[in-house]
Parts: sequence; structure tokens; C-alpha cells
Amino acid sequence: MAATKKAVLGPLVGAVDQGTSSTRFLVFNSKTAELLSHHQVEIKQEFPREGWVEQDPKEILQSVYECIEKTCEKLGQLNIDISNIKAIGVSNQRETTVVWDKLTGEPLYNAVVWLDLRTQSTVENLSKRIPGNNNFVKSKTGLPLSTYFSAVKLRWLLDNVRKVQKAVEEDRALFGTIDSWLIWSLTGGANGGVHCTDVTNASRTMLFNIHSLEWDKELCEFFEIPMKVLPNVRSSSEIYGLMKISHSLKAGALEGVPISGCLGDQSAALVGQMCFQDGQAKNTYGTGCFLLCNTGRKCVFSEHGLLTTVAYKLGRDKPVYYALEGSVAIAGAVIRWLRDNLGIIQTSEEIEKLAKEVGTSYGCYFVPAFSGLYAPYWEPSARGIICGLTQFTNKCHIAFAALEAVCFQTREILDAMNRDCGIPLSHLQVDGGMTNNKILMQLQADILYIPVVKPSMPETTALGAAMAAGAAEGVGVWSLEPEDLSAVTMERFEPQINAEESEIRYSTWKKAVMKSMGWVTTQSSESGDPSIFCSLPLGFFIVSSMVMLIGARYISGIP
Repeated sequence: MAATKKAVLGPLVGAVDQGTSSTRFLVFNSKTAELLSHHQVEIKQEFPREGWVEQDPKEILQSVYECIEKTCEKLGQLNIDISNIKAIGVSNQRETTVVWDKLTGEPLYNAVVWLDLRTQSTVENLSKRIPGNNNFVKSKTGLPLSTYFSAVKLRWLLDNVRKVQKAVEEDRALFGTIDSWLIWSLTGGANGGVHCTDVTNASRTMLFNIHSLEWDKELCEFFEIPMKVLPNVRSSSEIYGLMKISHSLKAGALEGVPISGCLGDQSAALVGQMCFQDGQAKNTYGTGCFLLCNTGRKCVFSEHGLLTTVAYKLGRDKPVYYALEGSVAIAGAVIRWLRDNLGIIQTSEEIEKLAKEVGTSYGCYFVPAFSGLYAPYWEPSARGIICGLTQFTNKCHIAFAALEAVCFQTREILDAMNRDCGIPLSHLQVDGGMTNNKILMQLQADILYIPVVKPSMPETTALGAAMAAGAAEGVGVWSLEPEDLSAVTMERFEPQINAEESEIRYSTWKKAVMKSMGWVTTQSSESGDPSIFCSLPLGFFIVSSMVMLIGARYISGIP
């Protein structure tokens, strides 16, 4: 942290980092990339039915205000003048879908989170309409037709929520991912808020042509989405609008500060890790796990279950860069599940201590397919399983197996990426909250059998958003020239087990993954119907019973 004397720090840049689990506001020195202060607030997730995941858009917005206010207070305590904040960037959980009323500023329904599975039958019905020899959706968007992306979530809202239907009919409805909702609200909301998104977030909607960089009329017609509800698409680094402070926010000094950077969280981390060259890759460990490899100015289409996506476009007149992405739905979320659902741990940090006690899963494997399997399988019927249990298995082994699961899932997408790119990665750059867990990082190096390299400042997602904001035309306080980028100190984890043992553990994991598939029918995942239980194999009840017993044993420790 900065010294308490009134040092001349030069221009500062703020970054809103709105994730699935929490919201943060961070302030960086634009000359040194030093993190000066930040504040974090955890965000609630709601699970109204089996497979459904929602959040309250107003709570998300309020958490942003709270984080800005508290960070400004902390800067004041450090004698840092907040009038030095020259720009603000926004990074966000992607695909999460919000529809709101542009006249009142009120959300018309909860945000439907990227993990949500309610749209499975919508996906299946749409799949039947795509010609087998011409998958125009994938060729235009780089994405498979999946519950993951925004178009099917928006389609569900239009089909099922009368308030949304009525607002569309009356031309009052606006759609956006979380970045759009925040930028619109922070630039005035119903009083002149700017309705926009950037190319990285637009590329995750399944409505955006990643070649022409425009909303695609054919895709909108296919999903029956009215184009009038869509935000304007801008580059990732330009002035979108100026902060108009809510009456509830004391940090009035940010009034009029430009919001000039916008990147989906994974693209922001790619920028923050300075992966600006072809073939550079990073893996972010958050609620999910996301491995992105920069493929330069060309779209590379995967033959091994990866997505083609927009990496960034750092200025209106700058070229667009693309990436291959491997997406894992559940990473940090498995730790939260052990804490909130089973009560095995009271804080997320405790998992490292439990795992360290045993140093092995003792043959226990955990496939946390709570929202189906993403890359490289794209298997919505999968569900979570814990297998290989014996009477010897205890909560420490399950904790270790949960961390191993994150590493095995990363290995699967790294293998796919190596096959697509043809040049295996020599090391893996990592970031995100989970990288503070040294057991996890060592496990990851062992399972990949390559070194894992972690920056000393793990907040690379926020850093990427700040870099984009500070470098924007009209702001110009952050240079993205290679010679001006600050050198980052790194911590390196080398593999410590032999390759044969690594392969044996990985092949056993693959066996467990196969057992996780085909557990649910479309009807059950869609409706939350009790008949789900009729379609589940006996193994589900055995594992569920054991998990419930473990949970009951530790339930009294829930915070």
C-alpha cells in the first residue's frame, strides 16, 4: 500500500470489477500499475429452482456504489487525493443477462446468471432449426449453441416474463450484460444514461458477428430478438460517458470522471497479464475457470471444444484481436458450495488448511458439474459427483479433491488448446482470487506438468480494465507501448511429481467425468419438477446420502 505522506502519485485510474461472487473497486497508479487501495463486497446468488441461478441487478449496482465509496474513504485515510482519479474502467461477469425499463431505471426481472440452466429446452428447440451442414450460429459467433450465452437467456425472458414482453411492446425495454447495466446506471440511468457495451461482451451474446463486429440481423431473427433493445457496440477503450454520482454516494469527487474502459472479465485479465502477443495465454481462477490464448488478428476455430471469442479492441481505430477460450463453469464456486451448502469450512481460506492436512484425496474424485460440463464437453446433462469414497474418506480428502477438480478441468482445456494451436504452452500464467492458495497452485503445476507462473499482484482483471480506461483517447494517462509497461514480479511453481503419476491421476479423473454425464433430462433441468428424481440413477442417491451425512456432521459450523 502507498505511504501515508502526501506523495505526488501522478494520475490514478479506478476499476470496477463486478464478478459473479463479489464486486470490487480498485485504484491504480497509472505510471507504475501499483494497486493503491480497494474494497470488496460479496454478492448474493439466488437459486429459485434446480438449475436456476439469479442475482438482483439493484444489489449489484448498490455494491458498486458501496465499493467506490469505501475505496475513496480508504484513499483519504492514506492522504491520497481522489481528484487524481482521471478515468474508470469496468470489468464484468460475462453472459449474465439483465432487462430493465429505460424510463424508470427499474430491472424488469432478476439478472439471469451465466451459470443458469433453465434454457436447456430452448437450446434444444433452436438446435433443430440449424442445418447440419451449415452451423451459421457458430461460424458467425465462434460459440456453440448453449445455455451459457445471453441470447437464449433473453429469449427465455421474452417468452416467460410478462413485464419484459410489455416493456418491449411499449419500447421501454433495454437489454444488457452487466457492463451495460452498470455503465447506463453510472452515466445517469433514466436521466441520459449511455446504453452501450464493448466488443468483448457483445461477442458472448450469440447475437454478434465477430467478423463484421456488428449485431447480426440473421442471428437476431433466428433468436427472435428485437434489435431495438440491444446496446451500441463500442471498442474496449474509449470514453463512453461521464460519471453521474447517485445521491447515495458521498464520493462526489468522481462526478464527471470518464468511464473509458470496458472488457469482459476474461479479456480484462488477458490485458492485465499483458498477453498482447500471438500464443500468449492466461488462466483465471474465479467462480469459474477461464483459459484464454491470444490468436492475434485472426479467428481460429477450435476442433476440440473451445470457443472463438474477441480478446480486445483497445481503441476505436485500433485493430481487433481474437482469442481461443476454454471455459470451466465451476472452480471457486465449489469452495463456496463446501462452505455454504455443506458447512465443511467456515471461510473460503480454510480449504487450503484442510487440504494440507492430508496432502492427497486418497482416491476420492470430485466432478463439480453443478451446471453441466462446459469446455471441452459442452454436456448440459452432467451433474456433480463425488466418487471413490470409502469409510476412510473425511472432509479433508473431499477438500483436497475439490482443489484437484479445478486443476484437472484446467488440464482438459489446456490439452484442447495445445491440440488446436499446435504449439504446447511451456508455462501457464495464472491470476484470480484462488491463486492465493499455494496448495492449488502446486497441484496445478503437478497436474499440468509445466510451471505455473503467478504475478505478485493477482488483481489482473481489474488492472486490465484500468489499463484500457487510462489508455483511451481523450484520457491518455496509461501507455500500452511494450517499453512502457511495468515489469511484474512473478512467483513460479514447478512440477514436483513424476509425469507418470500425473497421468494416472488425470486418467482416473477422466473416468469420473464420464460417470457424471447423462444424469438429468431436459424437462427436469428446465422446470424444477420433482419428477427429476425418477430420472436419476441409484448412484446419485448413494453419493447424495453420503454428502448429506457429511454435511449434517458439520452443519453446525456454518457462519
